[in-house]
Amino acid sequence: MVGRPKCERPVVNMLEIDNLNVWFGKHRDRVDAVKGASFTVGQGESFGLVGESGSGKSTILRAITGLAPLWSGGMIVDGQPLDHRRKRAFFKTVQMVFQDPYASLHPRHSVDQVLGETLHLHGFSDIDARVVKLLDDVGLGQKFRFRYPHQLSGGQRQRVAIARALAPEPHLLLLDEPTSALDVSVQAEILNLLVDLRASRGLTYLMVSHDLSVVGHMCDRLAVMKDGEIVEVLAVDALRAMKASHPYSKHLLEASL
Repeated sequence: MVGRPKCERPVVNMLEIDNLNVWFGKHRDRVDAVKGASFTVGQGESFGLVGESGSGKSTILRAITGLAPLWSGGMIVDGQPLDHRRKRAFFKTVQMVFQDPYASLHPRHSVDQVLGETLHLHGFSDIDARVVKLLDDVGLGQKFRFRYPHQLSGGQRQRVAIARALAPEPHLLLLDEPTSALDVSVQAEILNLLVDLRASRGLTYLMVSHDLSVVGHMCDRLAVMKDGEIVEVLAVDALRAMKASHPYSKHLLEASL
């Protein structure tokens, strides 16, 4: 893998999460998925959320995008506090890449339609040139422009999904296990693509993963989650040096070996 881009500790925060609680259901059926989560992600930083399945990692991403509407606490994106409705301008700042490239693309829409409709939705006019540029940026090229999802491999589909997320020219990408559904041989290619895009476009990443090696390659800092709570925030250097203070973080590190 290529080296992780060097990133000075930013002064400005792209994302601030303060005492975030997210739940599903009401009254006796209520399930608290995230409890009192707080962290910041600096501009240009790559920040990881790690933990076992059901720990609340992806729920935080869903709350940011508005897909988990039952929440309390504070969320600030690029200096703008979020309420319970997401305006169109929000999606020009924040985009999400989902885990499953097979489910995230419409089976009857060509790559050209997927990218062209996204660009049109966000008010761009020079759509043809932008579609070509997006395909080049994700390493596909024009020959894939009029293909359909069933004509693409898993890695190629995820590249299209990344291109779609880049189309509105966002500042913050939310990455929900972006390589876990792919073959091992393809995972490194997608991760290296994301590293390169972050460097070339000055992007900020919030990345969910259960794989500590992926987080160690991609991120500057990470938060460890257990049962909906953040138990520890670590610099990636501490992760690599196996220096965690919370028992659960130590357990994850030991298990990764």
